[in-house]
Amino acid sequence: MKVQKTLRSLTVFILLFALVLSIVSCGSSQKQHPFQYWNEGEVLDSLKTFVENVTDSGSEDYIPEKDRIAVFDMDGTLACETYYTYYDTMMFIEYCLVDHPEKVSDELRELAASIRPGYLADENLAKNFAKAYAGMTVREFYDYVVSFGQKKTQSFNNMRYIDNFYLPMVELVHYLYDNGFTIYVISGTERTTTRAIVANSPIRDYVTPNHIIGTDFEVKVKGHEEEASNMNFKYETGDDLVLTGGFIQKNLNANKAIYVEREIGQRPVLAFGNSGSDTSMMYYTIDSRNPYPAQAYMIVADDDTREWGTQDWEAKSADYRAKQFIPVSMKNDFAQIYPEGITKADLQYNPTAAS
Repeated sequence: MKVQKTLRSLTVFILLFALVLSIVSCGSSQKQHPFQYWNEGEVLDSLKTFVENVTDSGSEDYIPEKDRIAVFDMDGTLACETYYTYYDTMMFIEYCLVDHPEKVSDELRELAASIRPGYLADENLAKNFAKAYAGMTVREFYDYVVSFGQKKTQSFNNMRYIDNFYLPMVELVHYLYDNGFTIYVISGTERTTTRAIVANSPIRDYVTPNHIIGTDFEVKVKGHEEEASNMNFKYETGDDLVLTGGFIQKNLNANKAIYVEREIGQRPVLAFGNSGSDTSMMYYTIDSRNPYPAQAYMIVADDDTREWGTQDWEAKSADYRAKQFIPVSMKNDFAQIYPEGITKADLQYNPTAAS
């Protein structure tokens, strides 16, 4: 009799314990991930705490899944920008000087040969990028971006240009995606270029082409490039869309906030960037008028051993904290940056090879 009472008590305890676990698990939908490419610390803790709070239906910070928007800059935030400069710029140099010098003007070849480390990713250079690819169909251009990515950079050992994504950031995108976030890539790189890069990257399964926003080159229907307005003609079966060489807008600075509003239509709750050209997107995210809790993170390129980082952590982190951004140290927060076998080369820039 005593044994039966004990068994009944044990059964009741187990059922109550299971009920408590069920209630706790229902309150939060957060999916856990092992973060093998991150070092434990303030940054990772803040990310996990934020996600835990906004996915917990019992929390005052809960955000419905439809409103969990995370925006990421690409170059320098998700992926390498130091070989020896951005992917799209290296591609422009290669296109003009190696792959198709016969298709571009003397002026564009001279410009490509003059680019050195430290140039500014400004609108004027982007306008020349647009000119270089004039006449290509959008598909031909997309395919060229992919083929260029198979080439090896001299700035790193064993790295193709397409091997450019930071492993910790890939892990973070996966983590957010699994916790109900919609991921957007908001890049200063041209839109089709960004789509091709992302589609051939480790985040391909978490970011769809319509969630990529970038700089825009002019596209028209082939045969109607000189028409003043697209209202003057119609696309018909078999028509090709071509790059005209015209330029529409560079997606940097204030344009990042404007593009987010126009193409997403609501404020993100998480934003990730790495430079002053991303701050508009950061501020737009953490604006006090955001109806939800929001955080913004800035990657600091302070790792000069595994990467070509030159930024001073103390100065940069203080500046970002003053702006209410959370700084991320590539040196201290990233346990591993690139896949095994990829290392920094002896020289970032070989002037002989570039000329």
